[in-house]
Amino acid sequence: MRTGEVFALTWDDIDLENRTIKITKTVYAKDKSKEGRWYIGSTKTEGSQREVYICDTLYSILVNYKEQQYRNKKEFGKKYKYYSLKEIRNKYGKVVEYVIVESKSKKDRIDMVFTKRNGLYSGTDVIKYPFKIIRNELGIKARFYDLRGSFATTSLRSGCEIKDIAEVLGHRRIETTEEYYISSTKEDKKNVIINFDKNLHYI
Repeated sequence: MRTGEVFALTWDDIDLENRTIKITKTVYAKDKSKEGRWYIGSTKTEGSQREVYICDTLYSILVNYKEQQYRNKKEFGKKYKYYSLKEIRNKYGKVVEYVIVESKSKKDRIDMVFTKRNGLYSGTDVIKYPFKIIRNELGIKARFYDLRGSFATTSLRSGCEIKDIAEVLGHRRIETTEEYYISSTKEDKKNVIINFDKNLHYI
């Protein structure tokens, strides 16, 4: 998932029973106004709207995380922060996006997945510190978004079809996946020749 897609998730998007995540929106930051900084809009493209399967590892993580979040709500009580969505309309009256605003009322409340322990929602900022540690202390030049490329390359090397990988990533065109998300190392190119050599006797 794209970074904005991940941090736009609410628990309503995650079906733990059927092990699926519906991706229909993205979150992005704007200059902070009196209403808030974080906005939710439609996904990058129409083809980006999709449903992805929750594997065993992710399922276990999400179940445990949801239980921990429930305990956090009990611990903080009335101090736990909740949010709702306020419609933003254009000059023609059409809803074009939503701003995430703090809510004291249970009416129209949304249940954001990725928040701090007290429920504070900080959008994609929540990953800045961990990735700062990854870069500065581990010396790995990586962004959260780069995990999409790692996913695509690993899946392809494991025998998955490029078309299926593209659909999971939310790409309408396979060429996008091939050109920007599949990496090739010297070892990969070496293996191409080795595999060809192994299969020469079949030709």
